[in-house]
Amino acid sequence: MGKSQKKRQMRRHNPMRVPDSHLPKGLAAALASTSKEEAILPIIQKMDSPDAAERKWACVAVSNLIQNDPSTRRLLQGKNVVGSLITRLTDSEEEVVVEAGGALRNLCIDGGYDICAEMYNKNILTPLKTFIPKISVTLAQFLENPKNAPENVHNIMYEFADNVITILWCLSETSNKALNAINQISLVPFLMSFLGARDKLPISTVASAAHCLYVLTDDNYPAIQEVRSNGAYTACLLSVARPDENQKANGKGKAPSDDREVTLQVLCAGILKNISPIPPPSVAALADIDNEVVLPTIQLILSSISLPEINSRAEELIAQEIAMPDLKNLSIKGSPKSDHKSPAEIELAQIERKLRTVQLSLEILTGVCATLPDPEPVVDEGGDEDENEDEEMEDDDAEMAEDDAPAPTTSTTIHLPPFVPSLLGLIQPTELTFPPFLDAISPHPPTTSAIVAVHIAALECLNNIFLALATSLQAQQAGPSSADATIGRDIWTKIWAALEAVGTEVNCPGQGRRKDMWEVAVGVLWGIAVVWKGAIVPEDSQVNLLIQLCNVTSDPSLKVKCIGTLECLAQYRESIESNKLISQYLLSLVPSPVNSPGPSVEPHLQAVSALIDIFSDEMSPYDINFRQSGYLDELVGSVESVRKAIRGIDKKHERDLRRRGEEVRDNLVAFIEYRRGLQL
Repeated sequence: MGKSQKKRQMRRHNPMRVPDSHLPKGLAAALASTSKEEAILPIIQKMDSPDAAERKWACVAVSNLIQNDPSTRRLLQGKNVVGSLITRLTDSEEEVVVEAGGALRNLCIDGGYDICAEMYNKNILTPLKTFIPKISVTLAQFLENPKNAPENVHNIMYEFADNVITILWCLSETSNKALNAINQISLVPFLMSFLGARDKLPISTVASAAHCLYVLTDDNYPAIQEVRSNGAYTACLLSVARPDENQKANGKGKAPSDDREVTLQVLCAGILKNISPIPPPSVAALADIDNEVVLPTIQLILSSISLPEINSRAEELIAQEIAMPDLKNLSIKGSPKSDHKSPAEIELAQIERKLRTVQLSLEILTGVCATLPDPEPVVDEGGDEDENEDEEMEDDDAEMAEDDAPAPTTSTTIHLPPFVPSLLGLIQPTELTFPPFLDAISPHPPTTSAIVAVHIAALECLNNIFLALATSLQAQQAGPSSADATIGRDIWTKIWAALEAVGTEVNCPGQGRRKDMWEVAVGVLWGIAVVWKGAIVPEDSQVNLLIQLCNVTSDPSLKVKCIGTLECLAQYRESIESNKLISQYLLSLVPSPVNSPGPSVEPHLQAVSALIDIFSDEMSPYDINFRQSGYLDELVGSVESVRKAIRGIDKKHERDLRRRGEEVRDNLVAFIEYRRGLQL
């Protein structure tokens, strides 16, 4: 099992606010699922009107119609609204350009990957590039002589800059092709100019600049190097990100007046994490970024968030919205709906923003959790530390345990990070986590989307925590002390409590995020099971669910996680019947003359490896299952099929898996000889 990695294609920083995976594909389906078909045609017609007022009206109408409405968004997309809006970015009227930028920005945020890809393919970068120097010049003029232009002119410029930056940030996560094109624009000085003048600019625009820079420095060397090598940039970022002394001392402190200030602080901490290590002579080079900047900032946020409280308040606000007349529908006929927001809508937007900041914090923390300090051994009986531990931690496909790893020789006290209890609280579903089963539409989709994103990000943190612990224990040839067993079982119970609330109906329309939670959570279960191997009591219901999930999923990685977890559960010494259930299932996955592994060999290799590990100790109480059920004969009969499956692995494209398969084959042959020699 590998770490939860930062993968650009996941678009974690540009979440689709209203997921539409439950909707049928195609224009006809979009027409059937929206009540706004009649409003679409006038918008498309007026987008090319000779009257600038009508072109502006059309741009504004797009923003209003797509809000929390994926069906209408898809319908507009089918009518080439993206191409029309990109054309309007070169309109002769500035007001039309501004509104077109706002509509495209909203499409990016509400539509996600598909629309961003369409924008890139339709060459949106060409007009966007021309705006960068113009905005820079205007910004410099405003900062130098703020009274030379009315306040409303300032606000329009800042809002337009925000829109342009947000589009670029979203496009940066669309594909490597789009990212490489954006690298050519050299955005770093432009974005840093907003951070440098943050005290004089709207916080929303500065936060957007920081978010764009955070995305650009996420595993993207050109941007990383440009920021890292500029001492003024890193000093600026550090001044925003570092908590004050009061916060560092006791974990408390006065909260910023605007939640976007918290977001800005987290983003700057994340940027510093992305570009570390920072070379001297920058003042940031002297700071321990993880321990002095990232962790204090994030721990403060995690300790102040309560999803049950947020859920309760959101439900109250949703009820208020339902009870109020829809002011947006009271607009004058023929004009776009009003963008006026009620107090309830404003507070719901603040809740969503707060949840997205928590999600962002958790994503940064996921990277930190992959390199947590080792547990401290209590008794050392001479086990050598694995010199390749660091290399294994960097391998995406690092295995939890080697087949021939020796039994633990050291008892270790495991010191879990202080934020683990907060993470366990953040994975528990609330009433708004998932849409209702009947209509697959949440009463407030943005809140639902943000809450479940927090759950998944917290699970990814836990995944890396327990992977790091498992790898460290393996390197030390150590196991947890007996006093830690209760901690492990308590964490295990809380993970399962969350999964029970998620439920198993993951393939229903609109319920895809339930499946996402299961996929990440099984990795967490595997990590816990490895760390506390032999201490987790296998419950039949949990074992059967893992077997069921392994059978129904088509994802080889998830199958491997299920098998790895079952392997550890089978080694609870007192559960002979559970061991029998698990081992018989694993044996059914072993390649044999009547059981071809098909195209995905890795899960079957994992099953072979698991059986070797489970029955490597012939003195265990459950070894009776191996002897009485004739497992040795079945493994002997599988050797040639295992060899054949391994020969089918492409050496060129799956080199690591081929090497892993050859190790499993050799271990299987050695294991058979060993068991034969015992003559039991």
